[in-house]
Amino acid sequence: MRTRTSRSPDVIFMLAIKLPGSKSLSWCRLLTAMRPAYLAALCAVCSLLRPGAGQAATLGLQDGFLSFDMPSFSVQLVKDSQTLYSLKTKGNSSGFDFIPADVMAQRQSNGNYHLGDITFRARVAGSSAWTSGDTAAQRRNVSALTASGGTLAAANLSPTLPSGSLLNITRRWVLEDDQLQLLFDVTNSQKQAVEIGSLGAPLEFNNIFTGRTAAETNELCSLFDPYIGQDAGYVQVTPLLGTLPPLVVTPVGKSPLEGWRFLPENTSQPLGYQSQTFEALYEWQFHTLAYAENEWKNVTPWNAPTSATLQPGETRTYGLGFVLAPSIRDIESTLQGAKRPVAVGVPGYILPSDQQGKLFLSYPSSVKSLSVSPSGALSWATNTDATSSSWVGYTITAHTWGRSRLTITYTDGTVQTVHYYVTKAATQAIADLGNFLTTESWFDDPSDPFHRSPSVISYDRELNAVVKNDPRAWIPGLSDEAGAGSWLAASVKQFVQPNAQEVAKMEQFVNQTLWGSIQNFNGTVKKSVYFYQPDLVPNYTYPSTIDWGVWWSWNEAASYATDRAYDYVHVIAAYWSLYRIARNYPNLVKTHTWEWYINQAVMTVATMTSGRVGYADDGLMEETVIRFLLDDLKREGLTANATLVESRMQAREKVWAGERYPFGSEMAWDSTGQEGVFAWATYFNDTTTATNALNSILAYQPTVPHWGYNGNARRYWDNVYGGKLQRIERQIHHYGSGLNAIPLISQFRTTPDDYYLLRVGFGGLSGPLSNIDEGGFAAASFHSFADTLKWDGYSGDYGPNFVGHALEMGTYIVDHPDFGWQAFGGNVVSKSPTVRVQTLDSVRRRVFVAPLGAWLTLDAGAFSEVEFDPAKRTVKLTITPSAEGVSGAASAPEARLVVQNTASNGLGVLKPTTNLAQDAGAWVVPFKSGAASVTLGL
Repeated sequence: MRTRTSRSPDVIFMLAIKLPGSKSLSWCRLLTAMRPAYLAALCAVCSLLRPGAGQAATLGLQDGFLSFDMPSFSVQLVKDSQTLYSLKTKGNSSGFDFIPADVMAQRQSNGNYHLGDITFRARVAGSSAWTSGDTAAQRRNVSALTASGGTLAAANLSPTLPSGSLLNITRRWVLEDDQLQLLFDVTNSQKQAVEIGSLGAPLEFNNIFTGRTAAETNELCSLFDPYIGQDAGYVQVTPLLGTLPPLVVTPVGKSPLEGWRFLPENTSQPLGYQSQTFEALYEWQFHTLAYAENEWKNVTPWNAPTSATLQPGETRTYGLGFVLAPSIRDIESTLQGAKRPVAVGVPGYILPSDQQGKLFLSYPSSVKSLSVSPSGALSWATNTDATSSSWVGYTITAHTWGRSRLTITYTDGTVQTVHYYVTKAATQAIADLGNFLTTESWFDDPSDPFHRSPSVISYDRELNAVVKNDPRAWIPGLSDEAGAGSWLAASVKQFVQPNAQEVAKMEQFVNQTLWGSIQNFNGTVKKSVYFYQPDLVPNYTYPSTIDWGVWWSWNEAASYATDRAYDYVHVIAAYWSLYRIARNYPNLVKTHTWEWYINQAVMTVATMTSGRVGYADDGLMEETVIRFLLDDLKREGLTANATLVESRMQAREKVWAGERYPFGSEMAWDSTGQEGVFAWATYFNDTTTATNALNSILAYQPTVPHWGYNGNARRYWDNVYGGKLQRIERQIHHYGSGLNAIPLISQFRTTPDDYYLLRVGFGGLSGPLSNIDEGGFAAASFHSFADTLKWDGYSGDYGPNFVGHALEMGTYIVDHPDFGWQAFGGNVVSKSPTVRVQTLDSVRRRVFVAPLGAWLTLDAGAFSEVEFDPAKRTVKLTITPSAEGVSGAASAPEARLVVQNTASNGLGVLKPTTNLAQDAGAWVVPFKSGAASVTLGL
């Protein structure tokens, strides 16, 4: 029986319980030395054996529950605490519960947060010190109050708050217009005015994977993400299946989502809080000033911090509503139905400085004013794009690099914030990245005993120095995602925007360091070329400030192991990139022919899938590049190699086709396998598996009006393995964004009326642009905790993120049913009688004309403008030798255009209206006077 790695925590648990107490922890270290990526899951499970892990129950489960049925939900409250115990959709027969009721017995200690708890900081008006209240800190039975009418249950929370609390709080669970609501009546019980500097409602949903099988995790658990948008804010809770109705949590009354706070709990609790199998819980904050003045004082928060002052005896009610949406795609229409403000950005909320953004707002009350912080960062003007009266449109112009917050105030007093990130012009950002990687990150030291020179190596932006030493051997060791990330990004950058000087350096790297050091001459790939073993490198000084006693400080034997398939894909991507450059820009590559590079890529695929490399049957990060490689082998007529690659991929896909959840990895749950599973399931016409992969992605990759969360696939443990600041936290635009966007945007091209896929997919593809700073350094991810909100100091595993961007970024032209003609990745210049679009995306190699299903790609050259005639169904392309305005970009000797129809629309494939030669499936378009023009028709 074949065991999937996604079920490994159950196996590990059975092993770990054989050893008592501290010995179980030491055995965890032994096991993780063999399979290091299990570390977080192991520590979570082994916490069951730690002294003090079984704490006294204080939630009161033993005294029973209060149960209620309502139109959408079946609800249970814990009788003693009146916190939420269970929230199931009405008529649900699957056992799915938004709340972790099945493990609540292990979460009933002091300090465990539940839905219905409240935290606050308050002070007597005019004083400086804040006093705190937290209903979870020292839990006692609340004082139940008589419930009548629409009130299901009510309680005074004083018994479970500190004595002498400045606030008297009554909590009510209410059914209002068939909607479940949680209300807090907050009263100033003092004789003086009281200022509330923080008020938050902890949210507990079932994101606990600990001890579950792959099926249980996918069928019982959810993930939740915020839109930190003030009065328009909400939280979406999406079941991992991706097909069950999601929960949407909305404000009731004036209850803004001003802040989003990580909730600290005891990490040694049985379920492993803040671990790979239990990310953490978060709090909806109505006010944040008390944190902004203290823990967050060195950070610019998402929203302007506020407080509220209550006069003696005054009461203010805050609340949350719980609404069920029919599907993930219907979250926004559900919000509209609930008369909540909705915002849709085109192309999203990461805006290159040379592209116009479009923002569409829908709310019953009209817009009163707009403002931006920092001042002048954005400007706006109304537009008439919207084809529906329920929307009002604005054209957004970017002026200031970095974060900005657009505030919309409606005439009824409702405030909405939309969060943008402005980058340099997209092509310039990519140029900066390539320059930085091949200069600042370039490591050239022939005396290096680890044979890392020359190379593009990991970089520390906080020290402005390359990372030559780190206890995690792979980071300075040029392998794994966090060590290969920099050279991987540098290689693939040349594929999308070749630069002669940079290509020359990448040739040096590939031929002197990649081939023969990272990759052995038999095709196997090391897990790291760096190691900790002082006796083998007596002339090398390992820093004494580093603790070398942790499992990840591998010795030579562990570093030189070749059993991790993930490492092979990075090597394949580097070879394939240089093949593409040598094939289409032949004057740039000097050392080998294009045939050598493509053969090296095939050889690496063959070695990886030989049966001697671990994880080869899992979906692998950025393995869509192998799909590109296979297409190129076929185009080149290299039949034997194409057959080899295809057969190896088909064998893997047959394994996935036999499993409901074929997304296993090194981790207990992961968002890395779906990309590869989707790529090969679609290639081999396995619709069921491809659909399962796509739905899985939609469950963890949201679209919200916030640059950090829009298109941001769920990642939360990678900073432990690749970041400078090591902790479990929701990461912003880690490589999950770029990689998981590949299936979404690919499926959009097959079903070009599914605009939801376009919006989420393009948001994910845009994510890697935001990681690039003004000097060209690209961070692994952005830290989302409210006390940090900054890019990580390490380049880490940015490379796979950029691969997703490089493979699929383009200009996508659509005729949207609500917003008319729009271009994701370009500017619409005119709409009648033809649609003219400037292509302004970072790659300038791809255009998708959605009404025709036409996928137009360039092997060489750059798109400048596209003109589509809807009546004649023709497309006129203007192509230049390189992206305009980018210094140092290599010029193509000729344009090489590939034309496909990716949609099942029966329209056929466009063809040039003039005679052009073909080579390897590409139309060869000569340049005249520095440009080329070609018209395509059916």
